[in-house]
Amino acid sequence: MKKKHSGSSVRGRRVGGNAKPIPDSQIDFSDVPESTAEELRRARRVGRPSSGMAKQLIAIRLSPRLLSQLRKMAAKRGKPYQTLIHELLEKATAHAA
Repeated sequence: MKKKHSGSSVRGRRVGGNAKPIPDSQIDFSDVPESTAEELRRARRVGRPSSGMAKQLIAIRLSPRLLSQLRKMAAKRGKPYQTLIHELLEKATAHAA
């Protein structure tokens, strides 16, 4: 039987595995040392920096065959498939205008 692909991210599946979330109240933090004032002062935000050009999250339905082709094409170009789709749509709209 063919495995069904979920909409969740690859990273999320890799990190989370089959682990079930538990509430913070059940986590034992006793072996985690308190952060010092110096550590807090040097702390930096983690994640994507705000660029002022944030993209809007949408949902779109594509055939599995088309999505597979797009992913292969993106892999050959060494870029994420969503970035490739964005670039292809930008080119198509510029050409159509």
